[in-house]
Amino acid sequence: MTKEEKAARQAEKLRLERERLQGMMTYEKKYGSCRYICGVDEVGRGPFAGPVMAGAVILPKDCEILYLNDSKKLSKKKREALYEEIKEKAISWAVARVENDVIDEINILQATLKAMRKAISQLDPKPDIILVDAVNIPDIDIPQEGIVKGDAKSVSIAAASILAKVTRDRVMEEYAKEYPGYGFEKNMGYGTAEHREALKEHGPTPIHRMSFIHNYV
Repeated sequence: MTKEEKAARQAEKLRLERERLQGMMTYEKKYGSCRYICGVDEVGRGPFAGPVMAGAVILPKDCEILYLNDSKKLSKKKREALYEEIKEKAISWAVARVENDVIDEINILQATLKAMRKAISQLDPKPDIILVDAVNIPDIDIPQEGIVKGDAKSVSIAAASILAKVTRDRVMEEYAKEYPGYGFEKNMGYGTAEHREALKEHGPTPIHRMSFIHNYV
């Protein structure tokens, strides 16, 4: 391949990526009259162990972050790189957590909504509109729109999902050192076969959600 052909291929790849990103800005354009558009997403509703986390991000309107996408569709290396870029470019961002004992007390949905409200409350400036993945958040005084599969349809929600995912993964990797044998560094607290076997053999740790694992202990 010649230099010219290689450059042309790279230019086409960049054009297609920018086109894809434009498709993920439909809701940002819908609320274009709002100064501060906030994306919100959660990570960790399903695991047997660890906190649930929510990210909230306000991006500048002219912000371009190439390859921004739903965190589940990205490699760990790409998520880590985007995590740093999002923090650097965001007007404001926050990640909030709600611990396993609170999840057991109030249930995972209420804990998720609590984490979302906590993350939003930490933003400065205050958002004018909130775009949130799949749910509507009660008890906030800011207009919002819940978007099904929003982390694949909104750059703001995708950015929030990446911040929450990277932060939670790092927390679970630290817990893996404190509670070895459960595979937290690989399963991030989800109920894999290895994790279920460890529960049967060793019992729960202080970070397990008892309401999730009663069938295994």
